[in-house]
Amino acid sequence: MPPRQHNLTEGPIGRNLLAFALPILAGNVAQSLNGSVNAVWVGRFLGEEALTATANANNIMFFLIGSVFGFGMAATILIAQAIGARDITQARRVMGTSATFFVGLSVVIAALGFWLSRYLLAAMGTPMASLQFAEDYLQVIFLAMPILYTFAFISAALRGAGDSRTPFRFLLVSVLLDIAFNPLLIFGLGPFPKLGIAGSAWSTLLAQGLTLVALLLYLRHRKHPLWLGRHDAHMFKIDLTILRALVVKGVPMGLQMVLISLAMIAMITMVNHYGTDTTAAYGAALQLWTYVQMPAMAIGAACSSMAAQNVGANRWDRVSATAKAGVLFNFLLTGAIIAPLILLDRWTLALFLPEGSGALEIARHLNHISVWSFLFFGVTFVVSGVVRSTGAVIPPLLILALALWGIRVPFANLLQPTMGEDAIWWSFPVSAFCSMLMALSYYRWGNWRKARMLAPDPHEVAVPAEVPATPPSPVADPSAETDEDVATGLVLAEDAKKS
Repeated sequence: MPPRQHNLTEGPIGRNLLAFALPILAGNVAQSLNGSVNAVWVGRFLGEEALTATANANNIMFFLIGSVFGFGMAATILIAQAIGARDITQARRVMGTSATFFVGLSVVIAALGFWLSRYLLAAMGTPMASLQFAEDYLQVIFLAMPILYTFAFISAALRGAGDSRTPFRFLLVSVLLDIAFNPLLIFGLGPFPKLGIAGSAWSTLLAQGLTLVALLLYLRHRKHPLWLGRHDAHMFKIDLTILRALVVKGVPMGLQMVLISLAMIAMITMVNHYGTDTTAAYGAALQLWTYVQMPAMAIGAACSSMAAQNVGANRWDRVSATAKAGVLFNFLLTGAIIAPLILLDRWTLALFLPEGSGALEIARHLNHISVWSFLFFGVTFVVSGVVRSTGAVIPPLLILALALWGIRVPFANLLQPTMGEDAIWWSFPVSAFCSMLMALSYYRWGNWRKARMLAPDPHEVAVPAEVPATPPSPVADPSAETDEDVATGLVLAEDAKKS
């Protein structure tokens, strides 16, 4: 008996959402653990200057990922909507056009970034003691970016098709390889060269590269419907209608990531003025905050895929139920992480900072003030993900811009003369709470349900859409489905459509 399709348009909302989100959450935690392990090697064995270097370099990396990330998000929504409408041919067209455009753009950005690394770091005010460390690290990260982008894009496309398990499994392999390569390349153990801080970046490049090749071979072997081989070369030709949607919808979504990245760069630039201890403390706290935001990011990604499939299937009741379930799960899971990190922060922060150092006490202080902001951030992330699933991308961008650049950065800047560095730390919960209120207001009263991802092509003749005579049959037991359900199920759906 062939496996059944993992269908996000039917079955219990809460159970399916949680089952879909957990592999994403596990993957995010594994990826964050990888970054934290790397930070432990760098901070404890290469010194605070090296840890400060990675904190500055990673902010630039996040900015550059964000600059193309919106195109991947737009492609994911388009694929999910096509899957919800049972249009596999359209999903493959989106995959081909997106791959050509997305990967090509990432190569250009990586090439430019490699040569501009030192100028970017200097413009951020990176401490001179850390500047060379940061440049050595960042240049290798730029070399790895096309690989990082491609792996992230394919993973997002698979999640749009309803499969969150396959991306998690390959991400876990990548993390384990990165953890294994790190000490070998930093310290030059065995036959490996001693590369210092650059070795941490090279381990990421090697691990992601090997895993990407394995993922591509897996999709080819499984004959996944989103796999495009040499016989599908025509699919990689740019479809102008799809490209228009990727740009018109992807640019605002990418700008959201850019606004976050620029705000983080603005924050760390302010933090740098208080010296290496404060910057190292902030960098260590960022490692913990990465874990805190993981549940919201996973639930938000799951809500976006589930909502987009239901938009494609015209199941608006399930779209609203998805948003409510996502907000509830955010409070439960994010709160469950914040509480122990507050109680045990002396020990968790000591993983990145020496015991008894001034940086450790600064990190504990700022963490107590700022970490609560991620409860509010989670609500915004979930609600915005649902709103964007229809193609309404401008209002979430404006809300984020106002929260970050109308509230957070001005708050931190204007109140430093009276509050000192505490103004920076308090700007996080204040702006996050305001962002949550604005996002909920737009969800309740905005016109996001009328938005569309694909605008009609004026050069095409309108043809009535093919409407199935009966709705798709429900899945008997969604909890029994596997990641292989996607490939066989989607093929069966396409065959049924053709017949």
